[in-house]
Amino acid sequence: MKTRLNRVKERGNAKLRKVSLFIAQSLDGYIADKNGSVDWLGSQVAEQPMPDVYSEFIQAVDTVIMGYKTYEQVSTQLSPDNWPYSGMKTYVLTHRKIKARPEISFVKEALPELIERLQQQAGKKIWLCGGANLVKQALQSNLIDEYYLSIMPIVLGDGIRLFDQVAPSQKLKLLQTKTYNGIVDLHYVKC
Repeated sequence: MKTRLNRVKERGNAKLRKVSLFIAQSLDGYIADKNGSVDWLGSQVAEQPMPDVYSEFIQAVDTVIMGYKTYEQVSTQLSPDNWPYSGMKTYVLTHRKIKARPEISFVKEALPELIERLQQQAGKKIWLCGGANLVKQALQSNLIDEYYLSIMPIVLGDGIRLFDQVAPSQKLKLLQTKTYNGIVDLHYVKC
């Protein structure tokens, strides 16, 4: 299998769409508690105004990729009445046979092939929305160009880790740090 670096070299100087990970995690590195819940994300007590970091990020995105568990959580628990990614094309990686919905495609395609195909198309950034297995696959294939991590002021002690058994190691460059209301936002790019 070709690495992303080889595919980039083959395309020459053509500009590829960036693949971005935008996600929140607990101080101890979990993206969900041991039951898979993310209810703790909304429990932040506002001590100062909260900047809308998500709205800034999403303006540069037109494609969302997520795993089935993330899709199920969003569509049944977090936003059952209103698809929050309206206006963007969403790809859900799954082996289940599910009929496509407007703006949502359910694909069996391997993540590296899907991203390579999407990068051939004109568009804005590609957002890896979650979950942990999808992030792991992206890291193992060196697909993530930039990381937007929000470190929440909570220690969960157990749950679903964001970075679990990740390989290979990757050097990152810190572009920006924001702190507000106990939250630390970090923006890294690949070196």
